[in-house]
Amino acid sequence: MSAFVISKRENGNYKFTFASRKGKTIFTSIACREKSDCEKIIETIQKDLESFTFRKARTGSGKYFFRITRGGLVLATSRKFSTELMLQKGIDQFLKYVPEAETLDFSRSEDVFESVFTED
Repeated sequence: MSAFVISKRENGNYKFTFASRKGKTIFTSIACREKSDCEKIIETIQKDLESFTFRKARTGSGKYFFRITRGGLVLATSRKFSTELMLQKGIDQFLKYVPEAETLDFSRSEDVFESVFTED
């Protein structure tokens, strides 16, 4: 299943990524000051996807990527794709799986997994 993954950056800001069913990151959001901002953007994407625009672009080295915008504001930038066909597949995958994607919160700084090793 695809997922939005919220995390905290070292500078204290938050971001989210959208990961494919295979776990590959499709895009990364802009920095948000509050985790609730990430949650609001994700909720809006899932409920009102038609209000967002996909702007395709190329890097100087010829790689393809897209930006997700709303009202002229860039909200996320995709990873780089080697071909235009792969770029379109990334967009199509996002459009197909975003409605039922779950949201995972990895923004807490505490360890998610308990240590299984003990020190002697």
